[in-house]
Amino acid sequence: MGVIVITGGSRGIGASAAEHAARHGMGVILTYNQNSDAAEAVVRRIEQAGGKAVALKLDVADVGSFEAFREAVLAALKETWGTSTLAGLVNNAGYGLFNPLASVSEAQFDGLFNVHLKGPFFLTQTLLPLLEENASIVNLTSATTRVATAGVAPYAAFKGGLEVLTRYMAKEFGDRRIRANAVSPGAIRTELGGGLNDEFEAMLAAQTALGRVGEPEDVARIIVMLLSEEGAWINAQSIEVAGGYII
Repeated sequence: MGVIVITGGSRGIGASAAEHAARHGMGVILTYNQNSDAAEAVVRRIEQAGGKAVALKLDVADVGSFEAFREAVLAALKETWGTSTLAGLVNNAGYGLFNPLASVSEAQFDGLFNVHLKGPFFLTQTLLPLLEENASIVNLTSATTRVATAGVAPYAAFKGGLEVLTRYMAKEFGDRRIRANAVSPGAIRTELGGGLNDEFEAMLAAQTALGRVGEPEDVARIIVMLLSEEGAWINAQSIEVAGGYII
């Protein structure tokens, strides 16, 4: 089924998506920024289950490193899978920050912008020559683009920008039959933004029609569906995966 790249694949939704994709026969190149041990643990779990995976270091905020990353991806493709093309790209890497609009600093604003919008834009551009016909791009956005949540304005604004960018990718890459879709998670049990304490989780569960917060695998299943043949006629869409959060 081809080889995919998942940024931020060492933990949370990215790690779950990497393992889920491998179980569906995809080769996985997952990236990490600092936690190489966690990334290698994901690779080991994939290999123990009979799949193939490679972990590569990548700082999504550092656009200047993307050319070297593309060469590292090419080397991994040739050495591990004997190919030179990618079947998919998942722009997942990110981090959260809670700060009201009145006190967001320029450095905080720029940091979120670089990771959540600028990075995915230029990483996709850099890897585009490696994407084969009928490849799939999945961009991770957020339910905070629909539900205004005080304290996360820059994060949500850039995720909203990524949602718009997704449609433009679908439009401009369509002549190569490359699809682009966004997946918009609601409250998910991950380490993003410091994780969930019991009180916060109970509040979020009460605001969700299905009565609980999501798990990483809830989102991973949709990501892999969009990467696979099952999602072959889904394009330019934003799919919220939130169990009915604030409806």
